[in-house]
Amino acid sequence: MAFEFEKPIYELEDKIGELEKYAAKNKIDLTKEINFLEKKVDDKKDEVYSNLTPWQRVEIARYVKRPTTLEYIEEMFDDFIEFFGDRVHSDDAAIVGGIASYHGTPVTVIGHQRGRDTKGNIHRNFGMAHPDGYRKALRLMKQADKFNRPVICFIDTKGAYPGKAAEERGQSESIARNLVEMAGLKVPVISIVIGEGGSGGALALGVCNRLLMLENATYSVISPEGAASILFKDASLKEIAAESLKITAADLKSFGIADEVVMEPKGGAHNDREAVISSLDETIGRHLDELRAMDGQALMDDRYDKYMNIGVFTEQS
Repeated sequence: MAFEFEKPIYELEDKIGELEKYAAKNKIDLTKEINFLEKKVDDKKDEVYSNLTPWQRVEIARYVKRPTTLEYIEEMFDDFIEFFGDRVHSDDAAIVGGIASYHGTPVTVIGHQRGRDTKGNIHRNFGMAHPDGYRKALRLMKQADKFNRPVICFIDTKGAYPGKAAEERGQSESIARNLVEMAGLKVPVISIVIGEGGSGGALALGVCNRLLMLENATYSVISPEGAASILFKDASLKEIAAESLKITAADLKSFGIADEVVMEPKGGAHNDREAVISSLDETIGRHLDELRAMDGQALMDDRYDKYMNIGVFTEQS
C-alpha cells in the first residue's frame, strides 16, 4: 500500500486474492463472487482517485516510485548525450542535462533528478540543486540558443538547496540569472512539472513558452508544511495549507499558469509508466510543432505575453 487513502482498495484486492487461493485449494468455482469484488475495486478506485484532496496529490507527486527525469529522457528521446559541470565550480547531480533527438529534431533537455533510494538521494541531494546545477542548466540553454535547438525542461524538486555552501556560491543570483536569460531565449522552451515543483528551485527551469503539468504534479511558492509553519505556527496543518495554496495542476491551469494538464493513470504515473509517457510524448510534440513555426522574436514575445497575462488586477481612479 503506497498511501493511506488507498487502503480500502487494497483491502478489497486482498479479499480477491484470498478467494482465488481458497477456490484453487478447494476446487470451488467462485468466479461470480470474484467478479463482484473486482467490480467493487473498480468502483472504489473511481471514487478515491476522482476525489483526491490537494494534500493527497502532494503525496503522489512526492512518491519515490514516480518516474524521474532520466526515465522520461530514456523513453522519449534518442541519442541522449549528458553534459556535466557548470564551468565555474563543479557538477551538480541534482540537475541533469544534455542534447538529444526528439522524433528527429535536435533538442536540449534539462531536468531535476532525484534518487530512487537513500544512496541515490544523497548523490542527487534529493533533487535540490546548488548554484552549480542552475549554472549548468544555463550553460546548456545558451548552447541551445546558439545552435537553434528547442529546450525541454523537466521540473521535479522540493526547491533549491538552502545550505550554507549554496548561499556562499550565489544561490539566489544563479536562479535570478536563469529567469532573466530564459526570458530572452530565441528558441522554443517547454517546461513540464512531473512531480513536485517547489519555489525558486523549480522556477529556475520554468520560464517557458508552454508550461505542462502532470495531473498529480504540484507547483508552489512554498511547501504545505512550510506554509503551515508560517501561517498557522503548526506544520501538522499541512493539509489545510495545501488546500489554501492552490498548488494542484487543475488550480494552475485555471489560473492560466499551466497551459495544459497531462492526465495520469488511476493512482498516479507510477501505476502505468508507458501510458503516461505516451500521453506526455504526444502533448510535448503537439506544442513543440506549434512553437517551431515561430521565429525568435515571436517566441520571446509569446513568453512575455504568457507571464504578463498571469493574474488579475483592478485600477482605481
